Amino acid sequence: MPARPPSRPLDAYEAVFSALAHPARRRVLLAVFFNGGAMTAGEIAASFSHTWQTTTRHLQVLETAGLLSHERRGRMRIYRLERKRLALVTEWLAHFQVPARKGAIHYAGNQKIRNQKAHRRPRPAA
Repeated sequence: MPARPPSRPLDAYEAVFSALAHPARRRVLLAVFFNGGAMTAGEIAASFSHTWQTTTRHLQVLETAGLLSHERRGRMRIYRLERKRLALVTEWLAHFQVPARKGAIHYAGNQKIRNQKAHRRPRPAA
């Protein structure tokens, strides 16, 4: 039986970001993504040097967070990427995107960069 993802939004964000906090789980998601969005548990395990128990634990955490789902076909489990759940990450990061305003000052490294398009002055006629 697949694990149910948390229902409340804050719990959902916490589950997703906790799952993404571990580099091995991020690699699992990337492996599944670059293999067409679905892989068997055996294919995922073969991609990593972890023990089988460690791999299945990572898969369980990702499934509990709602980032992966699985279906059984005989003795195989096929894991699929849940793109809608990944949208929570994009949604949360969108809070930090500030639309460019006329005359806005942006920071790149330690340098201030003024929005050039907003402050272009017309050239005097010759």
